[in-house]
Amino acid sequence: MKKKFSIKSVVLVFAVVYVCYVLIHQQATMVRQKNELQKYNVELQKRKEEKKVLQDEVELSKTDKYIEKLAREILGLVKEGETPVMDNKN
Repeated sequence: MKKKFSIKSVVLVFAVVYVCYVLIHQQATMVRQKNELQKYNVELQKRKEEKKVLQDEVELSKTDKYIEKLAREILGLVKEGETPVMDNKN
């Protein structure tokens, strides 16, 4: 005896297979997006830390002590009574 497959049962099997395929595909997409989000969050945290360092440098650059340091290093300025020392290594 041969068992006959009805059109209903064939359609039902294809529908179940399709739903399983869609669910698995969606799960894979969600995992991929979650990993991408994690990567972007790490990058965002790095950028926030860099921003903080730069903001601290900007605040420091507004102080007289920093301006004096730059004047000494770049322009070679000395205070009254100081003896300049030349470094021949550079």
